[in-house]
Amino acid sequence: MPYQSPISPGFSWYEATVGERPQYPSLDGDRRADVAIVGGGFTGLSAAAHLAKAGVNVVLIEAHRFGDGASGRNGGQLGTGQRAWAEELEAELGFTRAKALFDLAEEAKAHLIDFAAANRIEIDYRPGQISAVHKPRYLDEYRRHADIMRDRFNYPHITYMDATETAGRLGSTRYFGGIRDTGTGHIHPLKLVVGTARVAREAGAHLFEGTPALNISSDAGGVRIETPSGTITAEKCFIATNAYGGDLEPESAAHVMPIGSFIGATPPLGDDSPVLPGGESVDDSRFVVRYFRREPNGSLLFGGREIYAPGEDKAIHHHIRRQIAELYPALKDVELTHAWGGYVGITMPRRPFVREVMPNVISAAGWSGHGVMLSNFAGKLYAETVCGNRDRLRLFEELKIPPFPGGRHLRPFLMFLALNWYALRDRI
Repeated sequence: MPYQSPISPGFSWYEATVGERPQYPSLDGDRRADVAIVGGGFTGLSAAAHLAKAGVNVVLIEAHRFGDGASGRNGGQLGTGQRAWAEELEAELGFTRAKALFDLAEEAKAHLIDFAAANRIEIDYRPGQISAVHKPRYLDEYRRHADIMRDRFNYPHITYMDATETAGRLGSTRYFGGIRDTGTGHIHPLKLVVGTARVAREAGAHLFEGTPALNISSDAGGVRIETPSGTITAEKCFIATNAYGGDLEPESAAHVMPIGSFIGATPPLGDDSPVLPGGESVDDSRFVVRYFRREPNGSLLFGGREIYAPGEDKAIHHHIRRQIAELYPALKDVELTHAWGGYVGITMPRRPFVREVMPNVISAAGWSGHGVMLSNFAGKLYAETVCGNRDRLRLFEELKIPPFPGGRHLRPFLMFLALNWYALRDRI
């Protein structure tokens, strides 16, 4: 029987193709550390690897298995820049801060690829990403974006595509144009999780799965993390649970909302398939984004189903197959070999929430669907902070992130209404 995550529905294509996925022991007894990390996804494992390499005594705990959350189950697309386009950030924050955030994200992209190469992690990187326009009224905005990126932000890798070029590159006539970014690409995310854990362990980090944090407290004596099987005492703590923090820490819970995103995988489509002949990944202009890509074996991985509160979607196959058929009518009868989901953490403005939430405790979450490169890099920036340089992490800390309205009890209902309204706009 394949392993079934207790927190994320379905058995993913990534789990089926990751190869060896080592299991780590649970914590057994009390521990002392310089830094304690809660959360074994991209952010926490990256922080553990960089801290351990710097000689810091690190203990990391994960409630389930590394990669059971969004880090091991996402769309694998790196993207470019922050979640918001650089010109949107410039309009609000000014050019200097917008450029600094863009440059930081570009460094995050390069770092991910370089880290994998330097540490012999085969992440199946493939270059190219297309952002497709599903309504003609967005075409001018996408055309201007390509020009702005080239002329103002010194990023020449984005080009505008008309409807004919878009259809040829996607193998679908359902879009009106788009942009193509040759400066980014997509990866096998679970391979990155497994590889980063290996790097952290080899560097001396103490890694534990199946060990939930029950309580975190901080006082003059340091930070204490209580678990079912022991207490961790540390000088500092990094909370990297993203959408899976629950009520562990109230500040993060108030600012980060979990939403479910679901993906399906088809059988290999064959070398003669017109679908994505160039191997790019795709996202589109819908508020409820559809995102898809071909894997090296020819399978189409397609995501676009969302739910706005924790809970299992019982009809993943049905919804994903319907969306594939809308874009690729020739695939209307295709069966899915795998269908799965995971929960991503979003914030109100779709920007990361990075804060010192209590003395010597920093939380980083809310990557809002743009976390493959940013969350990994945030782990490195946290390691820099522990080692004495907080300047770059502060770029995230200074972002204004309001809490969700309605508190813990009303906010899922309010978010359900708001997000469904935006989803409705995709269809009109």
